[in-house]
Amino acid sequence: MKTALTIAGSDSSGGAGIQADIKTMTANGVFAMSAVTALTAQNTTGVAAIMEASPEFLAQQLDCIFTDIVPDAVKIGMVSSSALIAVIAEKLIQYQAKHIVLDPVMVATSGAKLISDDAIAALTEKLIPLAEVITPNIPEAEVLTGMKITDVSGIEQAARKISESYGCAVLLKGGHSVNDANDYLYSKDGGRVFEGRRIDNPNTHGTGCTLSSAIASNLAKGFPLPEAIERAKNYISGALGAMLNLGKGSGPMNHAFAIENQFTEEA
Repeated sequence: MKTALTIAGSDSSGGAGIQADIKTMTANGVFAMSAVTALTAQNTTGVAAIMEASPEFLAQQLDCIFTDIVPDAVKIGMVSSSALIAVIAEKLIQYQAKHIVLDPVMVATSGAKLISDDAIAALTEKLIPLAEVITPNIPEAEVLTGMKITDVSGIEQAARKISESYGCAVLLKGGHSVNDANDYLYSKDGGRVFEGRRIDNPNTHGTGCTLSSAIASNLAKGFPLPEAIERAKNYISGALGAMLNLGKGSGPMNHAFAIENQFTEEA
C-alpha cells in the first residue's frame, strides 16, 4: 500500500486540516500519516484558539515517520511559524522526501493575511523550492508575485512567474470571481487548464486541504502530475456534489467524508 504524510494543523471540527487530509488520503486508497504543526479549538462558526507545536516536537514527529514508514508523497498545509517552516524544510531535505505538494496557506478568500511576513519569507525561501507542485489560490498568488490578478491572462502569467521563480509546478486555483471552477497548471512542460464545474454548495470549508491531499495521494500511487490533478478535481467535485451539511453555524462541509460516504453508499 502506498503511503502519504500530511504536515499541517489539526481542525477539531474535522472539516479541514489533518483530519480532512487523513480522510481524503484514506478515501483515495493510500495509508495516511500526520505530523501536527498546531492544535486548534474550532467548530463550524470559527476558530477559538490555536496552540502551536514546538519546533523540537515537530522534528521528533518527522524523524519517527521517516525512519519507519517512509512516505511516498508529502502534503504540507498551513504552517504559521518561520521556525516550524525551517524544521520542515530541514527534515524534508535530510530524508530526501519525494512528491511534495504544498498548499501555501497565506491569505484567506476574504483577502486577510493568515500568517506573518517572516513566515511568508521562510515559506518562499525554504519550502516552495522543495515542492513538486504548489496549489495557491488567487490572493496567495498575488502575494507571491506582487501582481494584481483580475482575469484569465493574469492567472496564466502569475502561474508561470511563480514556477520560473521557484522551480516548481504551480496549480493556480481559479474562482474568486475571475473564472469558473477552472484551475491552471504551469510546469516545465508548459501550461494546461483543468476545467471544473461550479457547484452551488455554501459549505466550502476544507476544499483546499482536500484538493492538495488528493493530489498527493495520486502522486503517491504513481500517477503523473497532470493525471493526479485530474483525479483530485474529480474527487472534490464529487464531494461538493454530495452536499453534506453539518453543524448549527455556517456548516463547513467535511468533503472527505462526504465523498467517501457517497462511494460507500454506491457500493
